[in-house]
Order: sequence, then C-alpha cells, then structure tokens
Amino acid sequence: MNDINKPAADVFAAARTRRSIRAYKPDAVPPALLREIVELGRHAPSGSNIQPWRVHVLTGATLQRLGGAIKSAFLNDEPGHHRDYDYYTDPVFEPYLARRRACGWGLYGTLGIGKGDHEKSKAYRARNYEFFGAPAGLVFTIDRKLEKGSWLDYGMFLQTLMLAARARGLHTCPEASIASYPDVVRRELGISRDWVVICGMALGYADERDVVNTFQPERIALEDYATFMD
Repeated sequence: MNDINKPAADVFAAARTRRSIRAYKPDAVPPALLREIVELGRHAPSGSNIQPWRVHVLTGATLQRLGGAIKSAFLNDEPGHHRDYDYYTDPVFEPYLARRRACGWGLYGTLGIGKGDHEKSKAYRARNYEFFGAPAGLVFTIDRKLEKGSWLDYGMFLQTLMLAARARGLHTCPEASIASYPDVVRRELGISRDWVVICGMALGYADERDVVNTFQPERIALEDYATFMD
C-alpha cells in the first residue's frame, strides 16, 4: 500500500493499478496537472469524431456545494430524484447479479458493515456524494439527443482520463451514484435539461492508511470472456 500513489510506468501498469479508490488525502491536485489529465481526453476515439463528452471539473467551494446538496437530498430521502437513464437491468440477472452482490458485500465486509445494517450502510453511501473526500470531482454529461454509439465513445473517454491519472500518480473512482440526482447536479452547476448526467468521478491522491482502499473485487478470467479464433 505504501506505493499506491506511485505513477504507473506504462499503459499496462496503469490499467492493472487502476481501481476504484474510496478514500483520498486532502492534498490538492495542482491545477496544471488536473488540466493535463482532462486535456488528454481530447485524444479518446469517437465514431465519426463526434466527441460527445462534456465535463465539469470541480474543486474547492463548488465541489463542496454540489456534494453537500446531493448528500442532503440523499440523507433526507427527498422524493422525485431519478437517474436520467437505466444503469442496470431490472431485475439484474445471472451471472451479473452474483458479481454485483460479491462486490457490494466485499466492500461492506472490508468496512465492517454487516448485512442488514441499514444505518451504517446509508451513512457510508453518503460518502459517495462527497466524492469520497477527493480534492477534485468531475461530472460528465452528454447531449440528450445522442444515441448509444456516443455512449460507447464516452466510456473510452472516461477510461482515458482514469489511465492518465494513474500515469501521474493519482487515483480515481467513477461514480454512477452522482447520476442518481441529476436535477440537483443541473441546478448546482447551471446545466440545462438538454444534457444527461452520466456519472461523476473522484480524483486525487489515495489515502494508503484507509482500510477501504485495500478492497479489490475479483476479475473474471480471460477464458471467461475471450474467444481466440484462428
């Protein structure tokens, strides 16, 4: 864990050491470095070079204001908040359900939160909306009129930023949870309803002392998802 913030040596190391970090040091990310990472996203591929991404990079008071507004809505069980899109199927089916449960139970087990402990689990879930204490938060939106192909492009954009962060000794946590309160995001950031809130992302230096950062969900084997054909 002592080398958790060591810059990745190459793209293979960046991909292997990228994981969802849920506790950050308070150290600010230098503005020039933050800009460099986000600017690399310009080189992500997109169909016909549409470049569908729009990102709001938040630090300081703006980050605190947005996080506080979403956290308040969550803790107070405010009605009427819904994602702009369905992230999961309803219901989630196998084998995806088992993987989702293993990830959730594994994370909560690392934190000492038992199954059925709704009070502790809700308190921890609120940390999502504080961007896990990261000094920088990103919010990603896409034009509502665009189709699924552009969403595919967007995934490549997000991964480009996450790998760039690892190359510079930083970590991230992509957060679909931020998209659970799109109207709050739009209100606080002055975004029109023409834009769908896709997700957020925490970005900063990992806190190697926090036990939550020891959690890593299992990955399926190469043979489980790849077929090599001559």
